[in-house]
Amino acid sequence: MRVDPATLPLRDMYRIMISVITPRPIAWVSTLSPHGIPNLAPFSFFNGVAANPPTVVFSCVNRRDGSKKDTVLNIEQTPEFVVNVVSFDQAGPMNRCSEEFPYEVNEFEKCGLTGLASEKVQPPRVKEAKVHLECVLHQMVHVGTGPLAANLVIGRIVLMHVADCVLGTDGLPDPQKLDAIGRMGGEGYTRTTELFELPRPGG
Repeated sequence: MRVDPATLPLRDMYRIMISVITPRPIAWVSTLSPHGIPNLAPFSFFNGVAANPPTVVFSCVNRRDGSKKDTVLNIEQTPEFVVNVVSFDQAGPMNRCSEEFPYEVNEFEKCGLTGLASEKVQPPRVKEAKVHLECVLHQMVHVGTGPLAANLVIGRIVLMHVADCVLGTDGLPDPQKLDAIGRMGGEGYTRTTELFELPRPGG
């Protein structure tokens, strides 16, 4: 198979990319509208960027009609957000949050989730999640224009919450206990419960 992006429809290129860039961690992002209404949506183009300062990035692609999603609209007006880490037991509610609800619909209420006040930012956390990253916007980078173009949201972590139940004996978050899920291609997901270790060369 040889893939030339210049000759491929956008939707086909997107499907191929999400099938080979795997597994992808999920950022379950909560934001606030200018009127103070919470929004909650999952994004699987997500990762850490740096520890100094502690920074994360997620990509929110435009809708098929080229319009921006609610998460981007909210962060442009209220430059704060929370990344909630999705464990296996939140897979169902997270998936329901991916539905395209009208703007300023409260997904916490629609999807049966509990909003929990953050400490340093305005958007609420997902109480049911075991890890929350309270973030302020560092920079938003627009990549391309129109349908499926990207809005890279780079956020600086100002406070992190980790539930005691996912801590290991060393006091650090234990991936087995966190049981985070990731996206594969199509409608596929994976669990991070089968792990192996490889010592780094040179100690």
